[in-house]
Amino acid sequence: MSGTDGRSGAGSGGTDAGGSGRDGGDSARTARGSGDSARTARGGGDAAAAPPAVTTPRGRRPVVAALMLGMALAAIDGTIVSTAVPQIVGDLGGLTVFSWLFSGYLLAVTVTLPLYGKLSDTFGRKPVLVAGIILFLVGSVLCAAAWNMAALIAFRIVQGLGGGALQGTVQTIAADLYPLKERPRIQAKLSTVWATSAVAGPVVGGLLAGYADWRWIFLINLPVGAVALWLVVRHLHEPSRPRPATRPRVDWAGALAVFATGSLLLTALVQGGVAWPWLSAPSLGLLGASAVLAALTVVIERRAAEPIIPGWVWRRRTIASVNLALGAMGLLMVAPTVFLPTYAQSVLGLGPIAAGFVLSVMTLSWPVSAALSDRVYNRIGFRRTAMIGMSAALLILLAFPLLPYPGEPWHPALLMLLLGAALGLFQLPLIVGVQSTVGWAERGTTTASVLFCRQVGQSIGAALFGAVANGVLAARLLDAPVDGLPGDLDAVTRALEDPGAFSAAATDHVRRAVDAAVDYVYIGAAGAAALALLALITLAPRRFPIITEPTEAAGTAGAPGRQDAAS
Repeated sequence: MSGTDGRSGAGSGGTDAGGSGRDGGDSARTARGSGDSARTARGGGDAAAAPPAVTTPRGRRPVVAALMLGMALAAIDGTIVSTAVPQIVGDLGGLTVFSWLFSGYLLAVTVTLPLYGKLSDTFGRKPVLVAGIILFLVGSVLCAAAWNMAALIAFRIVQGLGGGALQGTVQTIAADLYPLKERPRIQAKLSTVWATSAVAGPVVGGLLAGYADWRWIFLINLPVGAVALWLVVRHLHEPSRPRPATRPRVDWAGALAVFATGSLLLTALVQGGVAWPWLSAPSLGLLGASAVLAALTVVIERRAAEPIIPGWVWRRRTIASVNLALGAMGLLMVAPTVFLPTYAQSVLGLGPIAAGFVLSVMTLSWPVSAALSDRVYNRIGFRRTAMIGMSAALLILLAFPLLPYPGEPWHPALLMLLLGAALGLFQLPLIVGVQSTVGWAERGTTTASVLFCRQVGQSIGAALFGAVANGVLAARLLDAPVDGLPGDLDAVTRALEDPGAFSAAATDHVRRAVDAAVDYVYIGAAGAAALALLALITLAPRRFPIITEPTEAAGTAGAPGRQDAAS
């Protein structure tokens, strides 16, 4: 990847070596307000030090509303289709390929994140966000008009192409709008929107499919997206930047290589063990091809003048450690989001709505913990705060296999409430911290790399823990009191929904097998938490080298030598 790090002028002090906070003479040391070092980016017309687009609270409100609506679109569309699948399949057919309604959307969002991050740094946030909203709405209209399953899957991919722009650019603009000490509030709002949308998606989808028509699932995006688009066009005003000496060049070859590599890898991870066995020719072929393309991508990016994934993303210790830590968090999140509903229905015997509630309590504590996290990292620093949060998450995940069988619904609900609080204390300090170590011209790329790693972690986790759960389940069912039991978790879950499918003894045996399978998944999730801790301990600097934007520095002019970073 490129040998240049993209910084110029102020704040270009090279890598984060040691996290000492020294700027090599290119930026002014101001204070240690959050337990992390702070650097003031000098103006001088440098794009890296561009001020936030909107600086007054009144001027920010409509933009924040637009960001929350955009985040809601991206979040809810990942889950709203799930409960409408029977109606969609009954209308369009395609039972054997309907899983691509989710996989295609996920693939498009994930592989386009790096491209949109680079484009927002090169051409500005507003055009990328506007294009993303328009593309998402076009995809929604096409999905509503789909005439068969193949067309619907293709149009879901179009939606995902817009969703990638929404996810990355919304987070980047949020960091642009607010100085460091105010970012926890906007990030907590976005976390609340994401959590609420993710939980509400299946409910809304089921209601629309049951009482209206499944096509309304996509049509309701239009008024929401139209309002968000109008607010962005009308109220988001980016600062004027100096005209570059040379015309910006887009690394289209690198973008295509990243897209192809990510598509093949994620297809192998999502479909492996589901559509075909892991050691089959399709899995091995996709994994081998993705490895070859990954090597080709590295070669292309090293030669590119403006690479989509610059080398500095991985050379700077702060960014690299946060990428790895949040990738591990994406891995562990598969346990509660994918396997806990199965546990609640198959082991505890709850209905879909009650099972969803067991999971949703996590979304209650997560935003609250995130909103209050600045009171912790302002005292002890970003790294230590995140380590405390992930250490707590590790203990909570290890406690899950200790729950009694069959247990009460409040047992896992309490653990999920605690897990949400722990992860809120982990994720937000890292996102706020890493965004604060780069200037304006690098923030989009940095934010996209963090989100990309988290998405890839989720895909790897779904594949890895799916294989673990099915392996444990198959081993436990070998000595079942009846023959002919299904060997994978999905099939067993569907069979348990029929009270007369098994005898009482067989039903208890199958439930215990599912309980054991989910226990092993949570143990694996605890291993992922340990990996996140290891990344922070070994790679992350003790103090994040914070760059203070000019507007933030001006706010501390009356108190030289002290800055309340993230207070």
